[in-house]
Amino acid sequence: MRAIVSVVGKDRMGIIARVSGFLFSIDINVLDISQSILQEYFHMIMLVDVSKCSKRFSEISDELDKLGSEIGMSITIQHEDIFNAMHKI
Repeated sequence: MRAIVSVVGKDRMGIIARVSGFLFSIDINVLDISQSILQEYFHMIMLVDVSKCSKRFSEISDELDKLGSEIGMSITIQHEDIFNAMHKI
């Protein structure tokens, strides 16, 4: 199963390393990544494969929320199908 991870907040060093390192530690593979910085604001969106992760989706979401608090960012995860449905015109 694939999911979308979004990371938003004030830019600082180490954001990509912390988020991708966390995902790696729980067997989530990053398939694609895009990031941009608008003045001092950082935004990253990642397409990830969660099929090998043994955690429930709600646990992943809670842990990403906790990581976001630690690094001063907002981090969310959504099932790819839900993300696509929300952004369909």
